[in-house]
Amino acid sequence: MEHTAVLLHETVDLLRVKPDGIYVDGTLGRGGHAGLLISELTAGHLYAFDKDEQAIAESKENLKEHLDQVTFIHDDFRHMKEDLAELGIHEVDGVMMDLGVSSPQFDDPERGFSYRFDARLDMRMDRNQTLDAYQIVNTYSEAELTKILRDYGEERYAASIARNIVKSRTITPITTTFELVDVIRASLPPRELYRKGHPAKKTFQALRIAVNDELGALEAGLREACSLLNVHGRCAVITFHSLEDRMVKNTFKDLSAAPSVAPRLPVKASQMEQASFLLLTKKPIVSDEEELNENHRAHSAKLRGIERIKRD
Repeated sequence: MEHTAVLLHETVDLLRVKPDGIYVDGTLGRGGHAGLLISELTAGHLYAFDKDEQAIAESKENLKEHLDQVTFIHDDFRHMKEDLAELGIHEVDGVMMDLGVSSPQFDDPERGFSYRFDARLDMRMDRNQTLDAYQIVNTYSEAELTKILRDYGEERYAASIARNIVKSRTITPITTTFELVDVIRASLPPRELYRKGHPAKKTFQALRIAVNDELGALEAGLREACSLLNVHGRCAVITFHSLEDRMVKNTFKDLSAAPSVAPRLPVKASQMEQASFLLLTKKPIVSDEEELNENHRAHSAKLRGIERIKRD
């Protein structure tokens, strides 16, 4: 399936692109957002990150008419500051991130991301890393599995699923996505199997987040992105589930909050130190009805933005 960029114009508009600016795409994917941003550049340049080599290869083809305006970097965006410094870039005018898994990753059975296809448990965005879903499912303790499913999947039946995973793998390893789905189904009460949505959705989300350390990467990447911004530089982030959105919301809120002053200190309002960042989205931007009808993935998407307004 072709990947359709979610909140495409909203994201690029939020960045308020300068034609000669320096920009970062932390999650290149298939180049949807990158392509629109590049179209607004003249003398500017885009540095595009992705952990997935296949995504970079496909984006090079999709962006082939603009290759002189893009530098492709095969790495996690959590390392953007270090990677850019090696290229002589220490400040940028904008950073965008479109989090989660792209449609081509979900729709490629070999990648083992989806409960819709029978494939070896994998879920690695960077196929060079050793940790995969098979290793987590078959070697992590029951307590560790329960924590992953509860914290990353917000799975109500995390303990039951973890217990049955451990029980099942003592007989034979759980090798494929469908084998894991069978274990999950057997762990849920009958009424849960008839609810809307696939019964394995939360478990697969949790394992994917654990395999790729998505929340750890996001926490580090947000701080790196904002620290790189020039004055009036902006960061725009699209999330797809509550854990990501909560982290982005809280990080942006903390950065845009003025330093606290003891209430009894005689400080005039004009003398109080101002925050270095301005929150651009008190409420997240979401897709309009047209996009919701055209792109199922848009239903859970939330866009938030922040702008640096002064140096620390």
